[in-house]
Amino acid sequence: MKNALFQTIKLGKLTLKNRIVMPPMTRSRATQPGNVANQMMADYYAQRASAGLIIAEGTQISPMGQGYAWTPGIYSPAQIAGWKKVTDAVHAKNGTIFAQLWHVGRVTHPDNIGGMQPISSSAMKAENVKVFIDNGTDEAGFVDVVEPREMTKADIKHVIAEYRQAALNAIEAGFDGIELHAANGYLINQFIDSEANNRTDEYGGCIENRLRFLSEVVAAMAEAIGADRIGVRLAPFTSLNGTVDATPVESYTSAAAVLNNHKVAYIHIAEVDWDDAPETPVAFKLSVRAVYQGVIIYAGRYNGEKGATAINAGLTDMVGFGRPFVANPDLPNRIKNNYPLAAHNPDTLFGGGEAGLTDYPEYSAS
Repeated sequence: MKNALFQTIKLGKLTLKNRIVMPPMTRSRATQPGNVANQMMADYYAQRASAGLIIAEGTQISPMGQGYAWTPGIYSPAQIAGWKKVTDAVHAKNGTIFAQLWHVGRVTHPDNIGGMQPISSSAMKAENVKVFIDNGTDEAGFVDVVEPREMTKADIKHVIAEYRQAALNAIEAGFDGIELHAANGYLINQFIDSEANNRTDEYGGCIENRLRFLSEVVAAMAEAIGADRIGVRLAPFTSLNGTVDATPVESYTSAAAVLNNHKVAYIHIAEVDWDDAPETPVAFKLSVRAVYQGVIIYAGRYNGEKGATAINAGLTDMVGFGRPFVANPDLPNRIKNNYPLAAHNPDTLFGGGEAGLTDYPEYSAS
């Protein structure tokens, strides 16, 4: 039954060795100052290179794009060099790795962005949302976000250019491609979702307008590095970080159609994954499949069997396994052989050092 997960698959010009995806997971261990990817992160990703595709943790495209302390960036020469260590280590193990390009928009605090006011589609504060700061004076910790300012047309052009440059930087750093983070309440999601966008210009209002920023960012990056090296992450039904859409089925089926027009390599859909969360409607999955011809990835509460079933049913092409990859660096082998999965330590997910990052062993019968 699980064989579906272990078939090869074409992704753009790449051939992936299996259909198991390690999705992006923030681990907050970049070297300070400078938010630079480091050897510890290179070891972590190399240990997990048996995944068909690794999508590295979100990496901010600019200083303004940073939402949390200690997350890596991809805009400075030092950051590009840091990521080169990571991609070299993964490629040495015959792995494939994409960079996730991230701008958080309003999901931040001035202490994380040099004292500036955050930017967003609209001057609407994300309600009941906190972010992690380290301002060097108080103890690092979580604080409420602040009200952003509405992006001007000039801001929009500027951020599109930052995404384009970040895509070029990712290729320079040795990544096989990039994933655009358009999910989980961050900047692009703040344009897409109706309840986070009250603009009255061509970037707000109807669904077509709310998808314009996404479309323009993808077009700029595709012109720079090729659409076949681009994936996009969407989260149609989550309300993470305060973004909600009134008509998610219509909005995100339309988004898939826009991305099909751009011929991006894949769409990566984050399903709601808390314990009693509703399942993503099968009708929605079928409608995405109908309008989008590229590779589809779903990530949520999957195990090997459920993932293989989804592939065999034609609903998805690849399956992301998030938290299981934290404590199981050899996850594909464990799924293949029905080995038990280790549980991760929730206290070492964010920040810190090797403990809870690179010290989880591969499976051993003894």
